[in-house]
Amino acid sequence: MRPDYKYMAMALEEAELAMAQDEIPVGAVLVDSTGRVLSKGHNERESLHDATAHAEIQVIREAGKIMGDWHLTGCTLYVTLEPCPMCAGALIMAKISRVVYGLPDAKTGAVESIFNIPGHPALHQNIEVTAGIMEDECHEILMRFFKKRR
Repeated sequence: MRPDYKYMAMALEEAELAMAQDEIPVGAVLVDSTGRVLSKGHNERESLHDATAHAEIQVIREAGKIMGDWHLTGCTLYVTLEPCPMCAGALIMAKISRVVYGLPDAKTGAVESIFNIPGHPALHQNIEVTAGIMEDECHEILMRFFKKRR
């Protein structure tokens, strides 16, 4: 299994954990430049009563603690759904080098779909973006979640 698929599979496992907790099933994994997993997490907005507890924010916070630094240069974030504006901003602030996402978000996608926050020239940061890794699986888990809720 190629590394992008390996880490996205881990992010999907986190999304399953979120769904089991009745959270929107988005999972994320953050790895360093050597491929070492620094942190894994999922949405916890409902359980933590925190609007900022998106999967991406959770793994960035945890990785910063592990690294002892908020600079996460060289790290790659894997996430099942394209980051929203808040999370795209966090990628920039944490100086993450690459983001890999599974499913584009046609409503609030802020990496490519609606906005391109990481690519904005005023931000002076170049984040490499890879989209569509395990897109069908990422779509399927969201569909299962929302079908169950309706």
